Amino acid sequence: MAVPDFQRIMLPLLKIAGDGQEHRQGEVRDTLGLQFGLTDEERKEPLPSGRQAKFDNRVAWSVVYLRKAGLLENTRRGVFRITDKGIALLKSNPAKIDIRLLLKYPEFQAFRDASRQTKEDNGDIEKNDRTPEEILEASYLDLRQKLAQELLDRIMGCSPKFFEGLVIDLLVKMGYGGSRKDAGEAVGKSGDDGIDGIIKEDKLGLDVVYVQAKKCDGSVGRPTVQAFAGSLDGQRARKGVLITTSHFSQDAKEYVTRIEKKIILIDGEQLAQLMIDHGIGVADVASYMIKRVDLDYFDEEQ
Repeated sequence: MAVPDFQRIMLPLLKIAGDGQEHRQGEVRDTLGLQFGLTDEERKEPLPSGRQAKFDNRVAWSVVYLRKAGLLENTRRGVFRITDKGIALLKSNPAKIDIRLLLKYPEFQAFRDASRQTKEDNGDIEKNDRTPEEILEASYLDLRQKLAQELLDRIMGCSPKFFEGLVIDLLVKMGYGGSRKDAGEAVGKSGDDGIDGIIKEDKLGLDVVYVQAKKCDGSVGRPTVQAFAGSLDGQRARKGVLITTSHFSQDAKEYVTRIEKKIILIDGEQLAQLMIDHGIGVADVASYMIKRVDLDYFDEEQ
């Protein structure tokens, strides 16, 4: 099953705390994982940033929201227990605990107001089943996807010479080709909207990589990839990178997994993402850093 959203987690979590005992978040997280029947793979499914498991993030925000509503309270570092309000809510046998229910508690309403939630958010509150990190990351990924598409559109409108320079800049930024001058001399063969060349795999030139890059709209099939693989022998290369501004057919992708030579296929989407990651053709607009409370700072027992 899919990882439950945090609004589905809150009622089972409060029920676990309903025994009146102190609980640690890690222990409750394990119990909830068993209750929801999550596999190890589902438990480890990461947020888009890869910095935290999605399930861990949702459990953590469930605890925060229940605490902000006064249903849970922290007793000491990393430990919480149910409050009288929480016990009273469980006795009312709610079908679920969601944001709409929590908004009935003044403490949670104040927390939401302080978080600058818009009227639109509150009006569609039952559909707001993502944690703040998930909302932020989803917005970031959406902006990144739009930027990637804009980059591809720009690339398709560029000359072969400019495309050659773009590929060289990217390879050098990724650590291949040695210096920009070395890479430029090695990959300086433009023609038919494509480039070919041999670059150093590392700065010392201990191995070489054959590079082919083509601007095109249609799918790149197995015959093209197979011809590229055959050309490696004549170029003293055992490894190759084939770059396209479009995409590769499934047959082409399967072919490179069955041959002895090491060939990496980079399609248009990955090309644009690599450009974003390595700062090629893009400029910074704004940066946001997410911070958390430093629990060690507030640990008076140290």
